[in-house]
Amino acid sequence: MRLFLAIDFSAELRVALFQSAAPLRAAAPDIRWTPADRIHLTVKFLGEQPPETVDRLRPVMDAVAAEHGEVQLVLANVGAFPSFRRARVVWIGVQANPELESLYRDVDAACVQLGFPRELRVFRPHVTIGRVRPGTSPRQLSALALATETIEMRGDTTAEALDLMESVSGTGGSRYVTRHRSPLARL
Repeated sequence: MRLFLAIDFSAELRVALFQSAAPLRAAAPDIRWTPADRIHLTVKFLGEQPPETVDRLRPVMDAVAAEHGEVQLVLANVGAFPSFRRARVVWIGVQANPELESLYRDVDAACVQLGFPRELRVFRPHVTIGRVRPGTSPRQLSALALATETIEMRGDTTAEALDLMESVSGTGGSRYVTRHRSPLARL
């Protein structure tokens, strides 16, 4: 099972973000764009795991979520890692805030206690909307960078739960299945 912990969004927000990104898709059609139903904020990627991992994670997720209230999220702007010139990932930024940072740290610490590796990279909250395929032309990457200047990408939402998601491969790409949902406590 390919697992990750995430904050999922409402269908309305996912569709709105997807529609806002239409000029980006037109500018760089060779990029593998994220379908609307898969737009989310990854908190911790766990990778390939045996099925019993789900049972091990449930109580840990519930305990972490019980310590955190709902998190207000502001999604804005478009960027690329590491840059548009050498892009591998196209993203919508998530404004950092102390509540999101705290949730991230506690999720990572809980996962480390279960034997998962600690995340060594700095937490840069973002929503992946595209993955650049090898061989994508520099012309498309330049067009993509220009297109980001012409669109307004914004969305506000409240994170109400931490979800354990499975990425299931199939014809037509992966689909995401929620394996467990831990509501964030209302403090």
